[in-house]
Amino acid sequence: MMNVENGVHDTHYFVPAPSRWPIVGSLALFLMALGAAFWINKVPGGNWALLAGTLVLVWMLFGWFGDVIRESQAHSYGLQVDHSFRWGMSWFIFSEVMFFAAFFGALFYTRVISVPELGFFSGTHELLWPGFVADWPAATAPKLDAPYQVMPAVGIPATNTAILLSSGVTLTWAHWGMVENRRSHLKIGLALTVLLGTLFLCLQAYEYHHAWETMGLTLASGAYGATFYMLTGFHGMHVLVGTIMLATMLVRVLRGHFSVQHHFGFEAAAWYWHFVDVVWLLLFVFVYWL
Repeated sequence: MMNVENGVHDTHYFVPAPSRWPIVGSLALFLMALGAAFWINKVPGGNWALLAGTLVLVWMLFGWFGDVIRESQAHSYGLQVDHSFRWGMSWFIFSEVMFFAAFFGALFYTRVISVPELGFFSGTHELLWPGFVADWPAATAPKLDAPYQVMPAVGIPATNTAILLSSGVTLTWAHWGMVENRRSHLKIGLALTVLLGTLFLCLQAYEYHHAWETMGLTLASGAYGATFYMLTGFHGMHVLVGTIMLATMLVRVLRGHFSVQHHFGFEAAAWYWHFVDVVWLLLFVFVYWL
């Protein structure tokens, strides 16, 4: 095999056969989005569409992951393909950075510009929304008939912060075990990371239920409710994806896959997880704390 880093290309660049999984994944996401929208608006059948989309997505993940794993185990990927994977994952994470930057930008615009402007002309906002106080998080809504409580930083959010920070440590330990060929450290570190990711998701689900049922905090709770659920909800989806990726890596490790020289699948999942950790720290500071 020739070295691409010295300007010499591999004799063969692997190109996978056309795959049906992208269109299957698109269909799954469409059903999930449609089902969620119908369910929230109490349209009959929304919950079943959401369930169907979720099942199709699980099928797609098993199928697509299986194809890639078989190609990897068949040593179809050379140095050029590995180089392409690294650039592809880097650009993918960059696109995710821009994705969250847009939502953080919306939060900044609402807190620093929109809400203060509502209170700039005191007479106007008193006519439109009597009793409205133009201070973030604008807990008066401006819907006075739908009051809500603000989610505090202490409690589950602080606990989840400690959990994700700990998961970054355990994943780094697992990576060290991979590089040093200490398979027991790799397995234990990965298993702990998957466990911590699952615990985070369970606690966030409980937090959502408590916020919706007890605190009156819903998607309709003004700009605060909308930005809270959009930012934390999309981050939760990323934690779910990252946990699935790391669980897949754990299964592969238990089956003897990867080596000290070739383990980019594990590295890609680790990059993604560390990105999710950083986003949560920003969320904790700007959504829960400040």
